[in-house]
Amino acid sequence: MKPQQRWSAEQIPDQRTRVFVVTGAASGLGLATARALARRGGHVILAVRDEEKGRRAVADLTAEQPDADLEVRHLDLADLASVRSFAERLRADRTRLDVLVNNAGVMAPPRSLSAQGHELQLACNHLGHFALTGLLLDLLTAGRDPRVVTVSSVNHRQGRLFFDDLHGERRYRPMTYYNQSKLANAVFGHELHRRLTEAGSPVRSVLAHPGYTATNLQKNGPTGLWRVVLGRIGNPLFAQTPARGALPQLYAATAQDVAGGQFIGPDGPGELRGGPTRVELSPAAADPGTGRRLWEVSEELTGVRFDFPAQV
Repeated sequence: MKPQQRWSAEQIPDQRTRVFVVTGAASGLGLATARALARRGGHVILAVRDEEKGRRAVADLTAEQPDADLEVRHLDLADLASVRSFAERLRADRTRLDVLVNNAGVMAPPRSLSAQGHELQLACNHLGHFALTGLLLDLLTAGRDPRVVTVSSVNHRQGRLFFDDLHGERRYRPMTYYNQSKLANAVFGHELHRRLTEAGSPVRSVLAHPGYTATNLQKNGPTGLWRVVLGRIGNPLFAQTPARGALPQLYAATAQDVAGGQFIGPDGPGELRGGPTRVELSPAAADPGTGRRLWEVSEELTGVRFDFPAQV
């Protein structure tokens, strides 16, 4: 994939007969992802916290494309009980899942805790997606060209995993803990690839990031100065549209030449804008010891163990 040959959503292959789950699909990157996949014939399950907002999104998408194959299901990634309920319902009426797009997230809120007492950004952005992926792994294993696409951020390169203070009890800073959660996404996607490969699984784990994209994350998540800098100044001046920002995760989810373990991001300066291309993980994200440690902690915090298929 060369920068001068920029990939666009029009190049998504025919997705008829394929089933997608997109988390956080009621707005922003998730909605743009659902729209593009539906246009190519995919059956898209919009996994959303606010079902009414999800139904409005489906109504808008259907108005644009009357034959769009869409459904809305409730999922609150910050609540592990909701994650388990979503997975149980999906397993009850689906025998396979082709692509899981771990897209939803929250950004830089005041310190708050999930239903299980975990720091909210870690809970929603990482732990919920870790648990969801593990609980749906058997459906993915039965899928056609199955993939897990985990959406990280260019900010993962600024992140640290505070294993001695994961929940910010002693030193919480909103953006610092957002960066931690985005590093956790990157570490998880990379470690998942390693474990899937070791197990001989057909499922590909691919990472993506949207660069600097104007979404509700910057408008509604941060407070104080960060909301002004990101939402009111940065978005209008520098950010690309959700349709453009979603291209890396769409490429990761559908392009035929994507390999497990790859990281797809924008090809422009600083990876902030542009068409999708392969980019590099930070050394911290690719560190095997960090991957194993985060995996063990995530199992402990979620109670989810991945059942990797045995090699035949």
